[in-house]
Amino acid sequence: MPTDSGQATYLEAVGLALDSEMDRDPDVFIIGEDVGQFGGAFKVTKGFLEKFGPRRVVDTPIAETGFTGLAAGAALVGLRPVVEFQFADFISCAFDPIVNVLARHHWRTGDPMPVTMRAPFGGRLRAGPTHSQSVESYFAHVPGLKIVMPGTPEDAAGLLVSSIRDNNPTLYLENKYLYRRLRASGPLSLEPIPLGVAKVVREGRDVSLITYSAGVSQGLEIAEELDKDGISVEVVDVRTLVPLDVETIVNSVRKTSRAVVLHEAAKRMGYGAEIAATIQEEAFWHLDQPVVRIGARNTPTPTSPPLEDAVIPQPAEIAEILRKVARA
Repeated sequence: MPTDSGQATYLEAVGLALDSEMDRDPDVFIIGEDVGQFGGAFKVTKGFLEKFGPRRVVDTPIAETGFTGLAAGAALVGLRPVVEFQFADFISCAFDPIVNVLARHHWRTGDPMPVTMRAPFGGRLRAGPTHSQSVESYFAHVPGLKIVMPGTPEDAAGLLVSSIRDNNPTLYLENKYLYRRLRASGPLSLEPIPLGVAKVVREGRDVSLITYSAGVSQGLEIAEELDKDGISVEVVDVRTLVPLDVETIVNSVRKTSRAVVLHEAAKRMGYGAEIAATIQEEAFWHLDQPVVRIGARNTPTPTSPPLEDAVIPQPAEIAEILRKVARA
């Protein structure tokens, strides 16, 4: 079982939040491939089977469509399922129950649908094109779903607590690259962090960097470097894509008059396009430069390290774009 050492990793924060919510509410249960005896593909649920038993930690066959549909039925009789997809890449198998059942049912009947879907996503681990995808834009277009993408261990815990307690189906996307690379700066709070509230994680005056998930820590490191050149970058962590905190984003852009949107997903039709469109609708007359998007190349993620690095935005590229926008 996870314990809070005062420096919990991102992965441990997810486990601690799950453990806390299962202790708090006997209606919460976990379902997915290898979540029980194996402790999850990344060991998030290690020890959960021994603590909570097989009725609340449910190992399934390799059948995403089936266990996602089962979770929908469980939610309709009052339970709060937490579905784990081993990799976000495999969520496409469950597209039908997610889009046509989870997202729609409340709007047809008024019944709550409290299902949380955990999905490790993203690249940088040399895992190849079928284990490195970013899937947020597929589902952001679907009314009825909430989408959460934490970028810090603290947010990973607090946003998961809120996702589980929410009566709507929530896609909770965990960046697996961050699992063991980020640590909390102190004991974790397991209090819920409201969904739909962005956070300015670094104040700045010259340009706003709007980002989420791994882009947050990446953006903060780059902002520190650019500060040495006299360029002040404000970093806004969106945290939840749906609902989107438009007010915080727009207030930042109105202050700096420049905006760059960063994400790991492919640039074409990525969620950055939605953020950029929102900025130009809400803050057009405050902009001194066009909104710039940074995303991955429009190609499947390669396994080869040099090729993967060429596809996913790298710090030097991001810094150069921020520098260009800030000084234009």
